[in-house]
Amino acid sequence: MPTFRYSAFKAGGNEVAGTIEAANVNEVRQRLKKDGLYARQIAPADEVVGGRGPMSFRKKVGLPELSLMTRRLATLLGSSVPVYEAIATLHDQERPGELRTMLGRVRDRLAEGTSLAKALAAEPQIFSDSYIGMVSAGEASGALEVVLERLAEFLEDQNAVRSKIVTSLAYPILMVVVGTGVMLFLLAFVVPKIVTVFEQSKAALPLITVILIKVSSLLRQGWWLLIIIAVAAAFILKRAKGNEAFRRKRDRLMLKLPLAGPLWQRLILSRFAKVLGLLLASGVPVIKAIEITGEAIVNREYRLFLAEASEELIQGGSLSVALRKSPLFPPLMVHMIAVGEKGGELEAMLIKAGNAFEKEFEASITRSMALLEPLLILGMGLCVGTVVLAVLLPIFQLNQLIK
Repeated sequence: MPTFRYSAFKAGGNEVAGTIEAANVNEVRQRLKKDGLYARQIAPADEVVGGRGPMSFRKKVGLPELSLMTRRLATLLGSSVPVYEAIATLHDQERPGELRTMLGRVRDRLAEGTSLAKALAAEPQIFSDSYIGMVSAGEASGALEVVLERLAEFLEDQNAVRSKIVTSLAYPILMVVVGTGVMLFLLAFVVPKIVTVFEQSKAALPLITVILIKVSSLLRQGWWLLIIIAVAAAFILKRAKGNEAFRRKRDRLMLKLPLAGPLWQRLILSRFAKVLGLLLASGVPVIKAIEITGEAIVNREYRLFLAEASEELIQGGSLSVALRKSPLFPPLMVHMIAVGEKGGELEAMLIKAGNAFEKEFEASITRSMALLEPLLILGMGLCVGTVVLAVLLPIFQLNQLIK
């Protein structure tokens, strides 16, 4: 009898994994159900369960696909289509791929009587904690289609911001790549041929030319050493990423960078306000909403402070008072949150604050890219000009000697 590996959730939400012998996948699923376990994924024992192993090549579901699927699901539910039929319909019309496979697994879990939130929670590589929290609150309040509409709008906004960032960085990155390629070509192929002429003349060379020759020789003779250093640095950096203290220092440093720091902070504040506002508007309790929002923010400085703020809220404090204690949150956001708390419109004020900081981020990145592009062109011109100057100076000296 074949052996299957499985990962599943207990009724309390804890994840368990193990192996079981059964005739097929359906039998494994039934036996797990009898034991009170909700199957997350089942696969033959010689395959990696969960798609997260070191040799896993599972494609992720992109943000545009996820937002479109969410909006379609909201439309179907808004048309009084039952949840199971809506998921089955989305599965049938989806093209073969990871999204269709995932919808098939969710449909099977719904057929076993699992709620939509628990069925989606079994796919943590696709659905975030904030997504699951909002769906769970929507099911509890009976307004699931409204919550999904909000989720779809939020995901579409996030995708628009990401697209704007990628578009803004495309030209500068291209400039850097092209400029680096030109410099490497000059140093590796052009300069060595010109150096032979200077060596034959045995004349004293300018300092800038000597430096250029040394760099060219290092590049041609020690390229393998440079590759080893780059690989070693990448390996050390990858190992360091697993250290929580290193991650916190890195996140703190990113907030202090001269140009990127303020941009990064505005993006974090926009995401914080929008996620928290949507969670509260969907009916998620404020303490749970703060915890989920903290997990949705990638910067550990903000995440750790929100954990402290959550403790203060548990003791009866207000959100605005808790946030006022940290310089991570600007006075404008704290004031808007305080106004929302006094007027009983905290979720609406948070979403408004998130939109405001998102607009500030977009305006700032537009200005920054407009400044960065001429600076990159100037930098490339200086680099190429230095090489040309280092080559021409000895030639001028030789002409003077001949005269």
